[in-house]
Amino acid sequence: MSDTTQIPDNQRAPHDVESNSQTAPRLKKLAELRAMGIDPYPYSYDPTAHAEELQRKYEGLALDTYTEDKVRVAGRIRAVRNGGMFIDLADTTGRIQVYSDLKTLDERTVKVLELIDIGDMIGVEGTIRRTRRGELTVALQDLTVLSKALLPLPEKYHGLVDIETRQRQRYLDLIMNDESRAVFRKRSRIISEVRGEMIDRGFLEVETPMLHQIAGGASARPFITHHNALDIDLYLRIAPELHLKRLIVGQLSDRVFEINRCFRNEGISPRHNPEFTTLEAYQAFGDYNDMLELTEAIVTRACLAVNGSLRIKFGERELDLTRPWRRETMTELVREATDVDFLGIETAEEARERCKSLGLVVTGKENWGQAVELAFGEKVEKTLVQPTHVTEHPRDISPLAKGHRTDPRLTERFETFINGWEVANAFSELTDPQDQFTRFEAQTAQKEAGDVEAQSMDRDFVRALEYGLVPTGGLGIGIDRLTMLLTDSASIRDVILFPTHRPQN
Repeated sequence: MSDTTQIPDNQRAPHDVESNSQTAPRLKKLAELRAMGIDPYPYSYDPTAHAEELQRKYEGLALDTYTEDKVRVAGRIRAVRNGGMFIDLADTTGRIQVYSDLKTLDERTVKVLELIDIGDMIGVEGTIRRTRRGELTVALQDLTVLSKALLPLPEKYHGLVDIETRQRQRYLDLIMNDESRAVFRKRSRIISEVRGEMIDRGFLEVETPMLHQIAGGASARPFITHHNALDIDLYLRIAPELHLKRLIVGQLSDRVFEINRCFRNEGISPRHNPEFTTLEAYQAFGDYNDMLELTEAIVTRACLAVNGSLRIKFGERELDLTRPWRRETMTELVREATDVDFLGIETAEEARERCKSLGLVVTGKENWGQAVELAFGEKVEKTLVQPTHVTEHPRDISPLAKGHRTDPRLTERFETFINGWEVANAFSELTDPQDQFTRFEAQTAQKEAGDVEAQSMDRDFVRALEYGLVPTGGLGIGIDRLTMLLTDSASIRDVILFPTHRPQN
């Protein structure tokens, strides 16, 4: 029998490792460790300190100074020098040097040192010293192998630079790139600050369903799945809006919010991923003016927390998030950019013709509001670099927003743009059940005409409104795009730990 057949199945290397010539020496060392009675994948270890903590605690330790302070540290080997005498050990907080006096260590420990490689996870117990060259160091007394790495890390000086590999193998990206770890730690801080602002303002955090019987709450194409026990199709939620507003109807709280995933079966781009994270919030007795103030408060708090300033760089641009932000209507911004005053146009046909005169491609099915939206998207959106609240969207494209107080063609809605991107969307929420029913009917007609993003009739939501929804302001903020802005990240895939990719063969 071959040696391979004698190895228990749970100790065999994966096929891709066995066939990789770079890993053959590591497999040999793995076998030698086991032959020594050492489990290279033990059950636990108890570090007493992290690298950053030690660097801070012993910042004032003089050169060439020894202490009797004993610590246990654990991390990944990032470099080995002088035949194992010096090891650079990296944990989740930073790096620290390990010194091994090969003349004083016992024979077994010296042998283990010979069997470890860059990339291995180890635990080290020893005393603190600072070398004459200034390196804070743990003088090794005891060594524990915590995980023998069978695959080598990318070459040190070139690192992991391929973008797709970094996104597909995020674990490797995080090992190799300090910048990536910093971005995702900032993302966590951003979410914490958003949540903190909401809780400080008296909002109640809730959870609503991910599986919906009716796809609603936004205009988007949903993902469809099937529930076997009920034998019904369900949709991954495209927005939590309709469930959150039901909670305001039910008087669970005057203020509710949720930070969670949404799913839209649409294209992938530097600003779009099929699953993404949003904040949605609803405030009873408020309107879109309250949501405007809330948006500015959330974004500026998060920005200050992770950047220490409201003036930030994004690529070659400098963005100034100092409040208050510019506020302008959608139709006025279109008029400024094109000299076309859509408020002076009454029919959808004429609105489409004016879009054609601007060189825009129309399908011939656009209503008045969709024509305004088309002109805005093509002629204005990308120019909104500094924070801008775009207000008073057409009723035709805002089926869940309350009608404007002075112009029935418009709604009390705004979208916030920064760096040419939409980062927030807010309404004075529609509370009239009869108006809501009529708008759902219009959306249903659009869906039947072939618009896959149009919303469906949700009769239970209309019924909830019939029990009475007080004046309410609603807000949605895209956490991923906000994180992109606050971390100077060019792609949404750079701020999502595991973005969606086409499968690799």
